[in-house]
Amino acid sequence: MTHPPTGILALNLGGPRNLDDVRPFLTRLFADREIIRLPGGALGQRLLAGLIVRARLKSVQRNYASIGGGSPIYRHTAAQLDGAARRLAARLGRGFRTYVAFRYSEPTSDDALRAMAADGIHEVVVLTLYPHYSTATTGSSLRELDRALHRTGLARRFRFRVVDRWYDHPGYIDALTRRVRDALDTWPQDRRHRVVLLFSAHSLPMSFVEEGDPYPAHVAATVSAVIRRLGADAPARCQLGYQSQTGPVRWLGPRSEHVLRDLGRAGAREVLLVPVSFVSDHIETLYEVDQLFADAARRAGITTFRRTRSLNDDAGFLDALADIVAGALDAPASEEVALCASA
Repeated sequence: MTHPPTGILALNLGGPRNLDDVRPFLTRLFADREIIRLPGGALGQRLLAGLIVRARLKSVQRNYASIGGGSPIYRHTAAQLDGAARRLAARLGRGFRTYVAFRYSEPTSDDALRAMAADGIHEVVVLTLYPHYSTATTGSSLRELDRALHRTGLARRFRFRVVDRWYDHPGYIDALTRRVRDALDTWPQDRRHRVVLLFSAHSLPMSFVEEGDPYPAHVAATVSAVIRRLGADAPARCQLGYQSQTGPVRWLGPRSEHVLRDLGRAGAREVLLVPVSFVSDHIETLYEVDQLFADAARRAGITTFRRTRSLNDDAGFLDALADIVAGALDAPASEEVALCASA
C-alpha cells in the first residue's frame, strides 16, 4: 500500500512580490501586535499602523524597486522546500508535498490550509524558517495558523508535527560556517587577519526580551557555534549586531550600522558581515545590508565591506532542512498546532 504524501508547511514572514503589494504587506505588519506593540491598545495599533504605512509607503516602494521591484523570498522559499522534499523522498521512499504560509503576504495560512485539504493531505510537518525561536516570529505564525484552522473550518482536519526552532542544528551551523569560509577566502592571505566578522541578526522589540523571549540566547548560541566551527580560521575580532529595527518602539541592540560606525572609528578597514538569522535573500540582505550598510561602512572609513552569500538553495543547507523534517516525523502528532510547539 502506497504511503500518502506528507505535507511540509513552511512558515515565514513573507514579502511583497511587486510594488503594488507593498501597502498590504506593511499594513499587515504594523497592525500585528504580536510583533510590534504600538501604544494605545488594539485601536491605537490600527490608527498608528495606518499613519506609519502612509508615511513610509513611497520610500519602502523605492527600496523594493532598488532590488528588482519586489521580494524574492517566495521564490527562494519554494526552492528550499522543493530541495528538501526531493531529498526526503529519496531517503525515505515516500512522497512529500510542500506549502508556504507567510505571515504578512500571500500565500497566507488560510491559503496553505485550503491547498493541503484540496490535495488530500492529512499528515503535516510545520517547519519554521526562522531558525531562532521568538514569540514575535514563529510564535506569531503558529498562532495565526491556529486561527486559520478555525476560520477555514479545517480544525481537526490534519495531524501536525511542528518544528519551531533549529538554531543549533549541526547542518545549519555547517552551512553558515561554509559561507563564512568561502567569503574569507576572497581576501588575500596577508590581509585576512585584519578582517572583522560582524554577525547581523534581525532585531526584536525590547518588550519581548524583557519578558524572557529566548531569541537573543538562540542567536548568541548560533554565533558561538559558527565561531567554534571555524576554529583557527575564525578572525580575531567577531561581533554581533542587530538590524531591521522599525516603528516607534525600543529594539534589541546594538544596531549593526552603529557597530560599523564604531569599527571604522577604531581603525577597522576590513569587515565581513554574516546575516545570521536570515535563510534567504530578501529586503534585509539585498537592500539593508548590500546598500545601506555598505554605504555606512564607506562613510566609516571601512575600505573592504563584504557579506556572506545567503543560504538560499545551498545543497548543504537543503540537506539540513531535510534532516530537520525527517527528525520531526518521529515525534508524536496532534490535531492542534499549539500542542506540538515547544514551550
